[in-house]
Amino acid sequence: MSEKTAVTITIAGEQYNIRAEATPEYTRECARYVDTAISDITKSSRSVMDPYKAAILAALSLADQLFQTRRELEQIQTLNSATAGKLASQIEAKLGASDLAAHP
Repeated sequence: MSEKTAVTITIAGEQYNIRAEATPEYTRECARYVDTAISDITKSSRSVMDPYKAAILAALSLADQLFQTRRELEQIQTLNSATAGKLASQIEAKLGASDLAAHP
């Protein structure tokens, strides 16, 4: 397990001192991403939005991005597996059933 480092981040105008196993730079990058998501939600609102509500809506948006990315990754992995299987079959068909390791 990695050692935790302390880092100060700012999200929605509030500072937080947290300890994370990630590098401080990565933790700050994550915080900026969350801060931007909350800011985007707040700016798109037609009225002043409660910060708690903005955070919940931003969390839903980020969860949606995560789930969509996971689905895309699964599709890519499935496609890659199918492609690898087809290529392996084609290679075996071209080479025959011989064992390549047995031939110099």
